[in-house]
Amino acid sequence: MAQPVQKLWYKTPAKVWTAALPVGNGRLGAMIFGGVNEELLQLNEGTLWSGGPVRTNVNPNAYSNLLLARKALFEEEDYSKANEYAKGMQGYYSESYFPLGDLKISQKFKDAQPSAYYRDLNIQDAVATTRFTIDGVTYTRQVISSAPDQVIVVRLTADKPGQLSLKLKTQNPYKYTNVVISNSEIAMKGKAPSHIDPNYVRTANGPITEADTAGCRGMRYQLRLKAVNTGGTVTADTSGVNIANATEVMIYLSAATSFNGFDKCPDSQGKDENKIASDYLNAAIKKSWPVLYKSHVADFHHYFDRVKFNLAVPADNTVAGLPMNERLISYAEGAKDPQLETLYFQYGRYLLVSCSRPEGGGVNSNLQGIWNKEIRPPWSSNYTTNINAQMNYWPAEVTNLSELHLPFIRFIKNAAVTGKTTAAQFYHTGGWAVHHNSDIWALSNPVGDIGNGDPMWANWTMGSPWLSQHLWWHYEFTHDKKFLKETAYPLMKGAAEFCIDFLVEDKNGYLVTAPSLSPENAFIDDKGKKGVVSIATTMDMEIIWDLFTNLIDASKELNEDTAFRNLIIAKRAKLFPLHIGKKGNLQEWYKDWEDVDPHHRHVSHLFGLYPGREISPITTPAFAAASKKTLEMRGDAGTGWSLAWKINFWARLLDGNHAYKMLRDILHLTGEAGTKYANGGGSYVNLFDAHPPFQIDGNFGSLSGMSEMLLQSHLGDISLLPALPDAWSEGSISGLKARGNFEIGMKWKNKKLQTATLKSIAGGTCVLRTVDPVKIAGVKISSKKTQNGYISTFTTQKGKTYTVSALQYLK
Repeated sequence: MAQPVQKLWYKTPAKVWTAALPVGNGRLGAMIFGGVNEELLQLNEGTLWSGGPVRTNVNPNAYSNLLLARKALFEEEDYSKANEYAKGMQGYYSESYFPLGDLKISQKFKDAQPSAYYRDLNIQDAVATTRFTIDGVTYTRQVISSAPDQVIVVRLTADKPGQLSLKLKTQNPYKYTNVVISNSEIAMKGKAPSHIDPNYVRTANGPITEADTAGCRGMRYQLRLKAVNTGGTVTADTSGVNIANATEVMIYLSAATSFNGFDKCPDSQGKDENKIASDYLNAAIKKSWPVLYKSHVADFHHYFDRVKFNLAVPADNTVAGLPMNERLISYAEGAKDPQLETLYFQYGRYLLVSCSRPEGGGVNSNLQGIWNKEIRPPWSSNYTTNINAQMNYWPAEVTNLSELHLPFIRFIKNAAVTGKTTAAQFYHTGGWAVHHNSDIWALSNPVGDIGNGDPMWANWTMGSPWLSQHLWWHYEFTHDKKFLKETAYPLMKGAAEFCIDFLVEDKNGYLVTAPSLSPENAFIDDKGKKGVVSIATTMDMEIIWDLFTNLIDASKELNEDTAFRNLIIAKRAKLFPLHIGKKGNLQEWYKDWEDVDPHHRHVSHLFGLYPGREISPITTPAFAAASKKTLEMRGDAGTGWSLAWKINFWARLLDGNHAYKMLRDILHLTGEAGTKYANGGGSYVNLFDAHPPFQIDGNFGSLSGMSEMLLQSHLGDISLLPALPDAWSEGSISGLKARGNFEIGMKWKNKKLQTATLKSIAGGTCVLRTVDPVKIAGVKISSKKTQNGYISTFTTQKGKTYTVSALQYLK
């Protein structure tokens, strides 16, 4: 099966932001609308945020309120009172991701009605194209965001000479100044505010605080635009750049901020954004389009081409050739479209490559990747660490994009610095602590503006142990011992030290967390009262179990720190255990309470199923059955990212058909005004995840879930096709990664594995789990049949590729 061309295409321009098409190089992003008379590129620079380094000693009363909250919980069982004390433990809100601005390209035509209109996003080459014909002239616009050259380039051409007359204008929805650099170049300069309140906060003094005069809050930024014309003339003034009668125009966009690190004042200690932006621009304009394009495509292919995914296409398939809006409607109405599903898989990888790069000075992906048009974006477009920030990176390792995990790991390192202060000042503990929200400044305190936040989300405490999971994952998939020893292990140990100090004994001698939340959910207590703050919520205990287990394994890998390992083993044995409730579900709370919202979008207490490894049908069938019951009670409905999480849950329960149902649900079209597809969670017409509004974590969570359907490696073995749905009865995939640093390729037919390839990058023992018995060419294997399939164990050599064949296809 040949890999189909991976494109999103349309017959009309985008009318709304969620129909525009994204490009990005990890730092510079653009949303392209494809207008005819006026093209709009909405622009972003990944480091452009409000605010400055986090402040310390923001709530001297936090620890005393912690003690009062524990007294209310343990001695009085007064959850309402505990909730009020939790409010007294809050610090300040996070900062907000800030838009760079807009580029408007205005073209005036005698005949404004185009024919043969076409726009697309080619996700294989990371290029967006708009094409239309007016009065016998075909106009083409191509846009790339180049990582090698750190610029966005727009190429405009006409197929007849002298037909390009246009005006280029840059603007920002906030305050800015345009400056003329030359007769073909302008610079837009501005400064982000000192603080922007979250979009859900209403304050008497207004939500935006101007940049301070001390230079420690308020980041400078600059956008540079230069037009290079073939034919015609170009002039510039403060209103923009004017081009007349050209045949080709190259627009180079460069941008930079004064951001100099999470702990540096962005103004007084900031980088020279003028020099950075101008240096990138001056280097890029020396290169022609073919040179820029070739370099850009080669760089993008370095990441994107690692994974190929194909599914058999039905003989009567007619929907694959439709424009994306029509294609999604057909899919929502039940059409089979396996190529849409593989496109969606690769689109997730495209987005991750486009918004999270280890090079170029970019930072980790936020709630919207790097794409945001709002001064006050939804939820500040921040790093929401009670699932969303982590979900962005669930697919990084398994889909062979380990390097793209590194910006998130850098953020974790920064959060451990501020988190050490938070742990000491708020809890009087060692280690480091992170809460529900963070930002580019690595905010780690409980948010809420000193008592104005709802503890349901503001006071969640388990950020550092959950973030630490990603450190262990990066080691598991890469087997980079240096990274484990110098980076992962010390950070994981610091998170464990916080947990050890934060845990307290309950009346039965179990170690519990208190106060404890199950993110954004609420219970009805024994007295019939609504509550959110309690003791030892299941998610808390699962996250700590996960951290302790990973840390034990890490210590064994390094063969060091035995005393601390033994301490962790002893502490893990005393953790409050999982419980099955009276309805057969996995208990979410300390007691078997009812939920205020039985269909709540968070299913936090299934962390141990995914992304954790405490629960599995193979190792803990009773708890797996209780997890399944929980999902049935919660129902399949949900917001975009919640649907994505459920794909992962059902895949881990080895139910491929239900996982596939959730995939179809998240690919359900939404946001189409004037149609029955106007509302709800799912996917916008540009395949962005709809919370709603847009959150990119649903795209990444779906990609992770699809990968889990095909490959799992969290239980110490490599399980091939563990949750294959009936709809994917025939297909192939190559380039997926398994723990142990194995690269996997598979072909299957009639839902049965035919052959697989396994490249052992690091060497060592490999344990394969398959439904049917297999043979490995030229290798002696130890094979045994179990209740859950066949286990084949063999020793691999570093760098060697092995061929796995299903015995039934060798007969």
